[in-house]
Amino acid sequence: MADIARLAGVSTSTVSRALSGSPVVNEETRTRITELARSLNYTINIGAKNLRLQQNRTVAVVVPYDSTSGQNISDPFFLRMLGSVADALTERGFDMLLSRVDAEQLDSAAALYDGGRAVGIILIGQWHHHDQLNELAARQVPLVVWGAHLAQQLYCTVGGDNFSGGEVATNHLIDVGRRRIAFLGDVELPEVAQRHAGYREALARHRLPIDPGLVVPISFVAERARAAVQGLIDRKVGFDAIFACSDVLAMTAVSTLRENGLQVPNDVAVVGYDDIELAAYFNPPLSTVRQLIDAGGRALVDSLFSLLAGKRELPKVLPTELIIRATSGPQRIR
Repeated sequence: MADIARLAGVSTSTVSRALSGSPVVNEETRTRITELARSLNYTINIGAKNLRLQQNRTVAVVVPYDSTSGQNISDPFFLRMLGSVADALTERGFDMLLSRVDAEQLDSAAALYDGGRAVGIILIGQWHHHDQLNELAARQVPLVVWGAHLAQQLYCTVGGDNFSGGEVATNHLIDVGRRRIAFLGDVELPEVAQRHAGYREALARHRLPIDPGLVVPISFVAERARAAVQGLIDRKVGFDAIFACSDVLAMTAVSTLRENGLQVPNDVAVVGYDDIELAAYFNPPLSTVRQLIDAGGRALVDSLFSLLAGKRELPKVLPTELIIRATSGPQRIR
């Protein structure tokens, strides 16, 4: 297959698709690959392929990486989700193959399935390439994604109710007297975009202005949060609360505020997202929007095995819950 790919000037996954008759490969390329295969006496051993699919007890769990942000797999959210998925797979007698792919080339995750290394794929995050995931689903790659439910979605997702999470966090900050609420998160990402929509909805309902200067588009990396909060302070942007789209961002924001002599929550209230284990033990304990990460990992595995059984699996949206702790407080102290 590698020889055919080299001669045809395509990838091995394209060769695999062409020889399987996939409509994703155009007719001209499919014909060229088929003729090359015939000239090299290449044949697909259907018996071996079926045997491999029956005996393979490995599921690929893929965590995309973004070279521009540098988000590490040691992020507490990833670690907890991976642990949950691993436990659910172990209960079914399956192994987990952990892999990383470029976030700009999510379709490359299919090589793990095409090459026979895994019976299916669980992808943690959609990033910016909803279109590539739809293409994988169209050619029936067994794929389940942790992420947001989007319009015209062909693949199966499991994820939290991001709109509700953003709305309830912002409503809480407004209820405790905050009016200038900064938003930290990359609104180009589907999950964050929905949290931002909830944030905007809460502000609009309370007839509060939506100030673009309070929306800071940063990735899920601690140092980006530090720079973002410091930038707001240095530019003298007035704000009395922060809604951060992850607990790591929120905790970094709290540390940066304190380094600048601001008290949390008296001067600035802070709410995070995810409710990682450290959130309850942070000083002060972090208010946050809880995602059902453990249930989410199990739901990802259950959905994948439903697909492998030939069933049509619909997206699952899990509830979120506001957890009020000391960084936002019950009310503002003056």
